[in-house]
Amino acid sequence: MQIQQLAIPEVYAYLQSRTGGLRDAEVRERLLETGPNSLEVPIRGRFLKTFLKQFTNFFTILLLSSAGICFFADSLQPGESMNILGYALLGVSLLNAAFAFIQEYRAEKAMEALRKFLPQLVNVERNGALTEVTADEIVPGDVLRVREGDRIPADARLVECSGLIANNAPLTGESRPRGLKAAATDARLNESDNLLFAGCSILRGEGRAVVFATGLRTEFGKIAHLSAAIDRTQSPLERETSRMVRILTIIAVSMGLIFFAYGAASGRSLWVNLVFMMGIIVANVPEGLLPTFTLALAMGSLRMARKNVLVKGLNAVEALGAVHVICTDKTGTLTQNRLRVTTLAAPFGEIDSSTTGTHNHNVLKYSVIASHTEFTTTTQATHAEVFSGDPLDVACATQFVSANGASEYERFVSQRYHFFPFDVQRRRAAGLWRGDAHAGRLFCVKGAFEALRPLITRIEVPSEDNSGPTLIPADARTLRQAETTVHRLASRGLRVIAVAYRPISDGEFSDDQLDQIEQESLEHDLILTGFLGVEDPIRAEVPDAIQKCRTAGIQVILITGDHPDTARAVAAKVGMLPDASGDAIHQPDDRVMTGDVLDGLTEDALIAALKAGVCVFARSTPEQKMKIVLALKTMEKVTAMTGDGVNDAPALKAADVGIAMGREGTDVAREAAQLILLDDNFASIVAGIEEGRAVFGNIKKFTNYVLVSNGPEILPYILYILFPIPLALNVIQILSIDLGTDIVPSMALGQEPPDPEAMNEPPRDRNTSLLTLPLIAHSYLFLGLLEAFWSLGLFFWVLIQGGWTFGEIPPPGDPVYRAATGIALSTILLMQIGNLIGRRYHLRSGLDAGIFRNGLMVAGILIQIIFSYVVLYVPAANLVLGTGPASLEAYALAWLGVPLIFGADWLRKKIVARRMA
Repeated sequence: MQIQQLAIPEVYAYLQSRTGGLRDAEVRERLLETGPNSLEVPIRGRFLKTFLKQFTNFFTILLLSSAGICFFADSLQPGESMNILGYALLGVSLLNAAFAFIQEYRAEKAMEALRKFLPQLVNVERNGALTEVTADEIVPGDVLRVREGDRIPADARLVECSGLIANNAPLTGESRPRGLKAAATDARLNESDNLLFAGCSILRGEGRAVVFATGLRTEFGKIAHLSAAIDRTQSPLERETSRMVRILTIIAVSMGLIFFAYGAASGRSLWVNLVFMMGIIVANVPEGLLPTFTLALAMGSLRMARKNVLVKGLNAVEALGAVHVICTDKTGTLTQNRLRVTTLAAPFGEIDSSTTGTHNHNVLKYSVIASHTEFTTTTQATHAEVFSGDPLDVACATQFVSANGASEYERFVSQRYHFFPFDVQRRRAAGLWRGDAHAGRLFCVKGAFEALRPLITRIEVPSEDNSGPTLIPADARTLRQAETTVHRLASRGLRVIAVAYRPISDGEFSDDQLDQIEQESLEHDLILTGFLGVEDPIRAEVPDAIQKCRTAGIQVILITGDHPDTARAVAAKVGMLPDASGDAIHQPDDRVMTGDVLDGLTEDALIAALKAGVCVFARSTPEQKMKIVLALKTMEKVTAMTGDGVNDAPALKAADVGIAMGREGTDVAREAAQLILLDDNFASIVAGIEEGRAVFGNIKKFTNYVLVSNGPEILPYILYILFPIPLALNVIQILSIDLGTDIVPSMALGQEPPDPEAMNEPPRDRNTSLLTLPLIAHSYLFLGLLEAFWSLGLFFWVLIQGGWTFGEIPPPGDPVYRAATGIALSTILLMQIGNLIGRRYHLRSGLDAGIFRNGLMVAGILIQIIFSYVVLYVPAANLVLGTGPASLEAYALAWLGVPLIFGADWLRKKIVARRMA
């Protein structure tokens, strides 16, 4: 037998406890056996280990190895600034490792929010007396005292209960208050109304309970352990970045080793070969690319924050732009999470929302008797009535006040003398009301029609002349007619609440017996009086957002706990399904699946259903979200998942993009997710997707931009090793481009606004490469060669003007050589301006008014211009970079490189556009 099935005396015996609680010696012994009542989750790596792990990727290993070679070369031949290069490379590797460490550190800290749900101090009975202890000292067998406002520290079985109502939403995701009792029950553990669960809270009443599970053994702890055990998969950008780093590393190392071996075979000195190999490696590796990635993602996250999407992990910025499927819940995300009674219906026919008729008034009146709210009237200018309590109860009370006034509501509610809170298992709430001598006493119930149907024996039918209702027997035919009304209301997207009552005879029970009365004993011979149609209005912006998703090739899947007809109607209203007539009788729909059907499906069967078009899951549970996520991932779909409860945490973490609710979500859901919707609005997800697509497009732009300068950086080293000519660029000059002047222009491309056409294209394939063959060809073989030829042409022109002859290798301090290498560097910097403008658009020129609205773009251009002058004519820069002043004629020719590269690329775009037309 499970703990909830035991009688109260058996609970003490089973847990080896007693009414006065445990003794101190027993507590110490059990604490040694079970450990502290803590949700500590083992961290997969300590901080130092996590930091050191960042130095294991190809890119960082390459930079560290290169730095080591630089220090070795400096020891062979001091005074050549190789140590400065070594420190620069070491700094870059540390910077990249620090960025990565910060992100991983945040991820490892995510589950720490679970501990915030445990109270610091708890009232327990020990040694026969009430005492206060810290939550982590609780052990199985402890007797807890709980009351209104307490947060529950461990799973416990109630042994005494007085009007106790709990909020289990942090664990179950179910927002309704749950009435509790101490008696044994045969219900399942997580549905039992005699148990308290860790992390939940007490809304009303008081009681005593015996702890039976602590720490990770609690239901809360099991979810924490499951969530911690799930490794978040790499985002598409993380996978592609790793691939690109591997490719560039292999190219750089291979070229370096090949030409090192060639140089050695040619009889060149070790020093020359080391310098050459370092130059090849540094020229091939865009050192500033990964930091620029991080900056671009950070800027994207700031833009998303302005659209109410808070980003926790930077890679989620781009991952959101890659999603193929959004799995969304209904309440608060597609809807406003503001219930209101919009329709009142008789059992056999719909009646409008007017409450003037006698029958309509009775339906509303009986629903209020079965509700419980706190009511106040503000004294400010608005004089608005304010209710607090269960959202459905508030909706009923609000409608009653709207129809009858606040004073009538207060008078009427004062005659209710007992309330039975909503019970999840029975799916209904009830109340007792005493009117005047003529009205007598009433027992009223409201809840799901399926739950009330077996208890109904008569049905109230209103008269056409409003003279009074007629009671008819509830048989199979009349109940089917009532069910038809339920389907009609649900097909309109309304949540349908059945309302029933029965008179209480004078001798049935006395007022002093109320505390002993069980709700079940009163639930018989009920009279069905009608239905409430309750609406949670659709957010106005959601249909347009769904249409944007459809245009962008993104599938939206609705997962809700509502009735299938309600789920179908909401899906139709927002545009996920074709709209149907609100009066249409319920018809089967192969695009809608219920949770009980989902439970019986294998993963292969679920995948087949998703491929067949199932896009609405009704009567589903938070646990079933995980099943759907895993099926979608098996289908190679980049999946975004929304959630708000503790039970949603594993699915949020398993999804490619976990999205938690900022207003209604729990701390655990928010910590397990990568994105948080500050307004709980589905439309914000779509706005975030647009930004995510822009981020990926911008990353491709600045990757293209950065790789172009690799061409003029690599070619001088190849020519240097193959021919008896001087080296056009040294390693310090290459780093001044990669880690200096290219950073701000790259950031400018990373800040470009979303392309208006971005949401008219399908999401890219999960395996879409960032470093594609067309991009490599455009960067290295087209624009890169153009920059290389123009810069090298001016380099040799300056040398020849200074008297250089082929085969002569001038010393590093030669003024002519320094002027020539300076003009080569200056030319590359200026040509990058034309490259920068051209990279703004795939097929458009890039010369439009938007260029001046991007402040970083203007700053990047100015930096290139200023630095192109500084490297030639500022002595301090000459000293550091090994450059010298060139003639103004040569500098003017360097400027011609700007229209040359821009014009050549613009001509290519025109040819491509013509071919695409």
